[in-house]
Amino acid sequence: MKFYISATGIKKVTISNSGSVEGGEVFAGGMKAKGSPRIGRRISHRAVMFPAILTLLLFSFLFVRIAFLFLESAAICSTSLGCLGWRIFGGSDSALLREELTRALLEVTSIDGENGIGGMEGLTPVTASFNDLVKEMTSNRHDIKTFAFKAKATMLKMEQMVQSARKQESIYWHLASHGVPKWMHCLSLKLAEEYAVNAVARSRLPAPEYVSRLTDPSFQHVVLLTDNVLAASVVISSTIKSSMTPGRMVFHVVTDKKTYTAMHAWFAMNSINSAVVEVKGLHQYDWPHDVNIGIKQMLEIHHLIWGHKFDRIKDEVAAFDDKLDKDLDYQWPTSISLLNHLRIYIPELFPDLNKIVFLDDDTVVQHDLSSLWDLDLNGKVVGAVFDSSCGYGCCPGRKYMDYFNFTNPFISSKLNYDQCGWLYGMNLFDLQAWRKENITATYHQWLKYNLNSGFELWRPGALPPALIAFEGKVQPIDPSWHVAELGDRFPQVEESVLKAAAVIHFSGPAKPWLEIAAPEIQSLWSRNVNFSNEFVRDCGIVSTRAKRA
Repeated sequence: MKFYISATGIKKVTISNSGSVEGGEVFAGGMKAKGSPRIGRRISHRAVMFPAILTLLLFSFLFVRIAFLFLESAAICSTSLGCLGWRIFGGSDSALLREELTRALLEVTSIDGENGIGGMEGLTPVTASFNDLVKEMTSNRHDIKTFAFKAKATMLKMEQMVQSARKQESIYWHLASHGVPKWMHCLSLKLAEEYAVNAVARSRLPAPEYVSRLTDPSFQHVVLLTDNVLAASVVISSTIKSSMTPGRMVFHVVTDKKTYTAMHAWFAMNSINSAVVEVKGLHQYDWPHDVNIGIKQMLEIHHLIWGHKFDRIKDEVAAFDDKLDKDLDYQWPTSISLLNHLRIYIPELFPDLNKIVFLDDDTVVQHDLSSLWDLDLNGKVVGAVFDSSCGYGCCPGRKYMDYFNFTNPFISSKLNYDQCGWLYGMNLFDLQAWRKENITATYHQWLKYNLNSGFELWRPGALPPALIAFEGKVQPIDPSWHVAELGDRFPQVEESVLKAAAVIHFSGPAKPWLEIAAPEIQSLWSRNVNFSNEFVRDCGIVSTRAKRA
């Protein structure tokens, strides 16, 4: 028995015992018998011939059924008698077709999958598309088994193409997250030029009458470490807009030497009512020699960790390892940024402050933060969100197993595999407790452990060593204070949660100032940009809504 595929339908060929071949088409419906014999005689219930007539009726039915079987050329079984028995007792062409197709698919499935598409190509040529497959099957009258083999080979080829496209998409998206928009360079250059020629752009920050506020503990102190002028302006403007007491706020912006003039010029020319803004460059700090050495060593070790992981990723790219997507997420530019890692030195940056709120430059403040400074940390060093929009215990960031290598006995003996990591980027720090617990020294100690372990203890980034350094020193705060992960490729946050969050955080590669940011939530950041500013206009910075138009 064999089925063949033609342009007009699925055909079958029957080879009888005498060698004659007949063909026909299989249809979904059954055939109606024509010319069925009728019994014209009236038979009395008293007739003694009743058993004989009943036998005659049975044989008449069998004769007609057998005749139709042969007329339909339906011998699709291994023997005519076997097929005859099947058809007499209710079998159908569609059922037999399903049976043969099932056998063919199972046979194809049982072939060793390790050979992959290459193994299938050795058995049968691969068609380029579904239309080509249909054309070849109908023109060459292939049987069901050949169809199954060719269909599998075609699907394997398509899967390989999809996998290759996914790999390229992941890599390109990752590369896009490293990009620096043209307008960002433009804005920094124009502001630096303004600083050089405009005395207003060089005016003192803050004004002399407000200098005393910089160390006054009765004010609310907010710290930013950034080299992104526009991002810093969004954080500060959104915080002031949301504050019920903006006059009590003092912002401390720390930036690097190359960005200092642009950052200073922006806030000098865009004065903020009531609040005080201080801009300070790293080159303006006069630290002790041991602090300078510690910062240099810290940055060098983070560079080595990043480079070690990058070498691993190159191998994963070649083989498209399943871990590629996750590993690429940890290769952000901030992984080796001095300003990103410098947060562990906040007590040294602000020796006269005791309590501060730290904000990343990719955050937006939506509600008043004043009550943050009144929170009781119960003797802990940092207040941070553990549980977020997804519910209690769901770990809105990641668990320790996502950051640390628990195959290392040193890590597995010190940390809990299933523990939630707290969110970095909107934190309340008690700097007095920080200094007392010597957190920065503990951080450096773990960096050296990782160096001596061949960089196998954790993934690149500022958070993993901080999780260990602050272990046991973190006070959970209400989840509504901080909603993060908005910089992921596919952020999953409900609209009601976003609206209720005091601070939304675009943590992840897709920063809100990049083209790859999710447009649905990018507007939450761009609505705080001053698009009427002449430097913003001159550099071609436009809102998300204007881009769509």
